Amino acid sequence: MPLSVIGAGLGRTGTMSLKVALEILGFGPCYHMIEVMAEPSRPADWLKAAAGDLDWDVVFAGYRATVDYPGCTYWRELAERYPSAKVLLSVRDPDDWFESTQATVFSPLMRRRLKGTGAEAFFEETVWRHYGDRIDDRGFMTAAFERHAAEVERALPPERLLVYRVGEGWDRLCEFLGVPVPETPFPRTNSRAEITALAEERDRAAAAAGGQLNLQEMSAHAKRRIEALRASQGQASADDDSAPD
Repeated sequence: MPLSVIGAGLGRTGTMSLKVALEILGFGPCYHMIEVMAEPSRPADWLKAAAGDLDWDVVFAGYRATVDYPGCTYWRELAERYPSAKVLLSVRDPDDWFESTQATVFSPLMRRRLKGTGAEAFFEETVWRHYGDRIDDRGFMTAAFERHAAEVERALPPERLLVYRVGEGWDRLCEFLGVPVPETPFPRTNSRAEITALAEERDRAAAAAGGQLNLQEMSAHAKRRIEALRASQGQASADDDSAPD
């Protein structure tokens, strides 16, 4: 099953909400960073990608879409490998993006949590590699964000690409993908508060284990998160008047 949708938008541009939305629309399962964390063998696969030695069909076997890291880092390769796939470039205000990343996935605290774990090399090679020691530099990072978006827009024909803000909701997304607008509200998930709460839960588990989380413990947390997201999809479908958190 080849990919039908490729997410070129960087993490913290609403990619978790977009993952859930694509699955509601029938483009699931959708690959996302959380899928990598849920399976301890997957980071090693992506290290092969960083070295240029990876079979994309093996990585995405069983998936119809991908968003977020690490796939967005390889949007160009994926667009070439799957020429029939449509590409979603999720965007937001660059300064808002920077502040969101600094509070969550790129924060010094998050980097310390990953240091010494089996996931550190994976993040260095597939997520942080373009930023180096300037990952906390607002000017550098916002320029990198804008440059990434411009490169995607230059590389792809307009009929294949949708530049999209998650706050737009269903209409333009569904029109682009050629599917009807669902009755269920557009999903909203993975806020800063949610990520902070999840990180604190992981920290408590690490403290109880006497140190940092290993890949197996990270996997268990990711799997619980995936199960919670799937449960929220079912709840939203059953009760259209209740918008997801």
